[in-house]
Amino acid sequence: MDRATTFRGQVPAELHGVRLDRGLAQLVQSHSRARLRELVEAGCVTLDGVRAERPSTPLEAGQELVVELRERERRPSAAPAEELRVLHSDEHLIVVDKPAGMLAHPSGRVAGGTVSEILVERFGPLPTPQGTDRPGLVHRLDADTTGVLVAARTEPAAEHLMAQFRERTVEKHYRAVVRGEPRFDSDWIDAPIGRSKRHPDRMAVTDEESGRAASTFYELWIRHEVLSVLDCRPVTGRTHQIRVHLASIGHAVLGDTLYGRGGQGMPPLPKDAPVPARQALHALSLELDHPSSGERLRFESPLAADIKTLVEWIVAEGGRVRGEVRPA
Repeated sequence: MDRATTFRGQVPAELHGVRLDRGLAQLVQSHSRARLRELVEAGCVTLDGVRAERPSTPLEAGQELVVELRERERRPSAAPAEELRVLHSDEHLIVVDKPAGMLAHPSGRVAGGTVSEILVERFGPLPTPQGTDRPGLVHRLDADTTGVLVAARTEPAAEHLMAQFRERTVEKHYRAVVRGEPRFDSDWIDAPIGRSKRHPDRMAVTDEESGRAASTFYELWIRHEVLSVLDCRPVTGRTHQIRVHLASIGHAVLGDTLYGRGGQGMPPLPKDAPVPARQALHALSLELDHPSSGERLRFESPLAADIKTLVEWIVAEGGRVRGEVRPA
């Protein structure tokens, strides 16, 4: 059970029209803006008795503000620190191969053994462009998503890398195993993503007013009626973007307990299928400009062992690999 204290107060006139997360950072200086944003997203902040749903909500002077300041438990992430493999490091950046079960940074309930904490232990102090509890991080992967993750070692590198993500010049390539057989060999999913009104702990495809523009291109790598393998290239970087977008077209990522919808309407999984004990999503590669030299770099991570085993099983079961000719 989280321990918590409560902040209560009225929004001062000088914060009228300011974003909620920025206003909170001025009023509750004991917590980082990133942590306060997490509390908003966890439903711990109310304005005039109504739960605030978005960190970007504009404040109004005189509103009654209540913040439940939950403390994090010191519960380590599931993956041991020694499993975090460094793919590249220099004086400007660090690139790692994140294992399943390891959080990118401390969350509302988990602290200890996260990527950001391990990197500080190994490389010393890192810049905090996304908050003091997220040292080095310029983007993130979900806890159960494996693969390539980049972190910054200096403030200028952090600014340069974050600008690349913001300007969408970073090329991201993921591989996902999904339920069923998509209709198209490739397609764009252009659908805004915002916080779900029915389930505040989830994201959802929503309208343009309540969501943010999101775009994902997918291409079938292996086609099979029960399980297919997709190459996904998200242009934007919204929370849970690939998982939400694939679920929205009826092909949720296998093992996704948040957006999987139980596989309704899909052919049943064979009992001998080597299904991973987590969502079957892997960040295969990341291509970006080096923050100092400007050289275009590409970092790759081989498929995680559990997904690789599953892919091999799909092919053995008759999955049709892209480019192969179907037997007559």
